[in-house]
Amino acid sequence: MTTHQPFVIERTFNAPVEKVWKALTDKNEMKQWYFDLKEFKPEVGFVFEFTGQTKTGEKKYHVCEITEVIKNKKLKHTWTYVGHEGVSFVTFELFDEGNKTRLKLTHEGLETLPVTPNNDFAKENFAAGWTDIIGRSLKEYLDKN
Repeated sequence: MTTHQPFVIERTFNAPVEKVWKALTDKNEMKQWYFDLKEFKPEVGFVFEFTGQTKTGEKKYHVCEITEVIKNKKLKHTWTYVGHEGVSFVTFELFDEGNKTRLKLTHEGLETLPVTPNNDFAKENFAAGWTDIIGRSLKEYLDKN
């Protein structure tokens, strides 16, 4: 029996939990390290959309709905693509470690996404993307702000 393991990445930032939470939930901050969202509210049921790009340069339109919010602790939302089947979930969890914050990102349900000819939805592509977004982009943003 094959089990589908989610992708998980953890990083610790030299920033208090409130600062990391704001970077994850304020659309003006998000566009500096994540995606440029027209609107974003950390409220259950809020739907947000953005266009992302695959490693092959193809644009993919994302529609996500927030499913859980615990201020300064947890943000969870769906991760879907217009025109493609499958629903996955992204969870950001924050752990207060004094003047540092440990962030754990879990992306589960990747196996529900379709297999495409250029393998856009392969787990290793998500691993590379999230490692860059969380490990480099968010870190650089928090270090300079």
